[in-house]
Amino acid sequence: MLAVHGVNKCYKKGGWLSRDRQQVLHDVEFQCKRGECLGIIGESGSGKSTLGRLLLGLEKPDRGRITFEGRSVLHRKVRKGALSAVFQDYTSSINPFYTVEEAIQESLKNASSDKLAAYRRMDELLEMVGLDVSYRVKYPHELSGGEAQRVCIARAIASEPACIVLDEALSSLDMPVQAGVLQLLKDIRRKHGMSYIFITHDIEAAAFICDRIMIVRHGRIVEIVEAERLKDVESDYAKELLQKMMAL
Repeated sequence: MLAVHGVNKCYKKGGWLSRDRQQVLHDVEFQCKRGECLGIIGESGSGKSTLGRLLLGLEKPDRGRITFEGRSVLHRKVRKGALSAVFQDYTSSINPFYTVEEAIQESLKNASSDKLAAYRRMDELLEMVGLDVSYRVKYPHELSGGEAQRVCIARAIASEPACIVLDEALSSLDMPVQAGVLQLLKDIRRKHGMSYIFITHDIEAAAFICDRIMIVRHGRIVEIVEAERLKDVESDYAKELLQKMMAL
């Protein structure tokens, strides 16, 4: 479904006038199947978030291509309604002048053509993420971190996407809140059959929600392993990384 073909990405170093470039991703190639949750884990600076932006078509690879159902994600028509995202910083993900209702309406399918159906759908979405209809009129500053991220999740699933990219979506939340949102994501995926790309540095969270886990280092794929066989990783780096993460 979502396929990455030999992707490379570089950025300039030392300002816009500099000719120096740093390669962030090196020949990255993998697929995420329909209905699958693929975890991407690695240390800070490993290229995880860059890869997430490329998957969403927010940036263009220097070489290689990323396709959804065989078509490039760089085309807005390919992404629209098919790919969605939940980011780490929920405080900047919602317009501070929008109510919850207005924030979700941005992504709600056919919101303008049938207002009554849109409101019903909005209530369903809020209920799905564990919020009642009273949250419709609240503003972001009136929400806790967990509530705000639930609104972001509701907005992400409003367009009924085939795949959601979750880029460190839980790392700003307290541990008890993380656990609740993780279970919520797992339940939504089970019910609606959508795929997740779960980008994280939290190995326990990845093991809980993912089917497969891809370990990256310095912009290269080190290993891809079934989540249930995570303890059987083969590469020395993967073993070292898992030990380091489990110790945190």
